[in-house]
Amino acid sequence: PGASPAPSRLAVSQEVPSGGSVRLWSDYLNVRLHPKSVYVIRQYMHDGDCGCLEAFGQGESLLQDPGCVEELEDRLHFYVEECDYLQGFQVLCDLHNGFSGVGAKVTELLCDEYSGKGILTWGLTPVSSDTGVIGFFSPQDSQKNIYRLMNTALGIVHLSSHSSLFCPMSLGGSLGIK
Repeated sequence: PGASPAPSRLAVSQEVPSGGSVRLWSDYLNVRLHPKSVYVIRQYMHDGDCGCLEAFGQGESLLQDPGCVEELEDRLHFYVEECDYLQGFQVLCDLHNGFSGVGAKVTELLCDEYSGKGILTWGLTPVSSDTGVIGFFSPQDSQKNIYRLMNTALGIVHLSSHSSLFCPMSLGGSLGIK
């Protein structure tokens, strides 16, 4: 009766990692990622040269750089070579910003390089707490709203054309379309 419940192994820590400063989403992870599984896009970091990755074309153009494509392929081949029986890939990708362009080029690369393998792509969109509509945050941000809608539309078209199965996923129901 007076005993506290046993802690869950799936409990998420809300504490800031040792060192005290949080710069990236991965600073919150309790699980350490293998160095080959993370590719940092330096120019679009919080303190990077280019600011935000907010347009589909920006993301797409990142993977037009031969150095970037070569690095991505090296990291991918590192994991593919470890597989006994590769069946396919899962790609999780934001739809509402420039990462939709990155995801489109990655799925295109996977489709070309591993033509017989399945590609399951999850297109993720946020929900605004203001409006409850995905991709539309406030009427004052009409330029950003147009970018979000165009990124989502372009992402859906390109990701679905290079995937075995494309599944948009959000907590809202409209993907920003009224």
